[in-house]
Amino acid sequence: MKTLKIEPLTKEAFAPFGDVIESEGRDYFMINNGSTQRYHKLGEVQLDEQGQGIISIFRAETLEYPLQIKMLERHPFGSQSFIPLFGREFLLVVAPVGDGSMNIDPSTVRAFRATGRQGVNYHRGVWHHPIMALHNNDEFLVVDRSGPGNNCDEFFFDESVQLTVELD
Repeated sequence: MKTLKIEPLTKEAFAPFGDVIESEGRDYFMINNGSTQRYHKLGEVQLDEQGQGIISIFRAETLEYPLQIKMLERHPFGSQSFIPLFGREFLLVVAPVGDGSMNIDPSTVRAFRATGRQGVNYHRGVWHHPIMALHNNDEFLVVDRSGPGNNCDEFFFDESVQLTVELD
C-alpha cells in the first residue's frame, strides 16, 4: 500500500503532465489602453485534426478521504483544462503519458494540491483522476475536445495495487 504525498502545485513539478494556469510569477504585457495585464499563452489547447475546442462547466461533489485511487483516465485526442470558478483548492492525481499502452506504473503516480488561483491543463494522453473537488458543488471551467472517436481511455488498477490520498 502506498499513500501518495500531496505536493504543492508548481509549474516545474507539473511540467511532465501539463501546464499550470496562473498569473503568479508570470510575464504579462499591457492591453486595452493600459488598463489590463495579459498573461499570454499560459497553456496550449492540444487537439487532433478532427476535434474542436469546447468550453464547459463541471459541478463537482467532494469525494471521501482517505481516497483509494482505483482508476485514472486519459484523453488521447486533446488536452483538458480545469480552472476553479469559486477560488477553492482542489486535488490532482496524475501519471505520465508513458509508452502509449494502456498500462500505468503505480510508482509514477503523483498527487498535487492546486490553490484556488491555479488551474491546470492536462496534456494529451496524460493519465489523471477525474476531478477531485474539496468542496461540495464546486465549479470548474473546462476547456477540452469534442469530436469523433473515443477521447476517454480508463485504466483500472489491479486489486493488488493500493494507492491512497489522505488530506493533511
